[in-house]
Amino acid sequence: MENVLAVHEQGSRPATRDADDEQRWLARARQGDVAAFEQLYRAHVGRIHAVCLRLAGDPGVAEECVQEAFITAWRKLDGFRGDSAFGSWLYRVATNEVMGHFRRQGRRDRHLQPVSDHEWESFTESEAEAGTDMDLEAAIAQLPEGARTVFVLHDVEGRQHDEIAELVGIAVGTSKAQLHRARRLLRERLKA
Repeated sequence: MENVLAVHEQGSRPATRDADDEQRWLARARQGDVAAFEQLYRAHVGRIHAVCLRLAGDPGVAEECVQEAFITAWRKLDGFRGDSAFGSWLYRVATNEVMGHFRRQGRRDRHLQPVSDHEWESFTESEAEAGTDMDLEAAIAQLPEGARTVFVLHDVEGRQHDEIAELVGIAVGTSKAQLHRARRLLRERLKA
């Protein structure tokens, strides 16, 4: 399994695949074939890394979550029933890993706290002082964790509020409020 994860660190090219290839790799991986799981890894690592990075907002945390997501997927491969595409299941595993990371770090309460106007102003002033030009990805990464999580899951990944609420462990109303906050903060930041 460690060899599979090392492939990502070495910057390998993604495996090409079609649905039949993926089903064969999946069947072989379920039987313990690490090489088949490596093919699945290569096929999906880019998308999984992107969602982890957007949700975590920190490249180091994202890398850790990607690795843990694939380790979890390997361990729980028998639990994949095939009701959805393997990529969708893997996406869910990765999203759960990022959310679990925040819970394990004891940051859940802070994760959902609103940002005061003073905190946001301090952020924008420090960025302006540094003379940093921010693009949308950078602006998203700088959002408070709760707002960033909901924004990425809703506006980037297309999830519904009830699904986000269940996934993150918050109320639907909190999800809506976090999305509103994220959009407002992004508008303000991108205007500056």
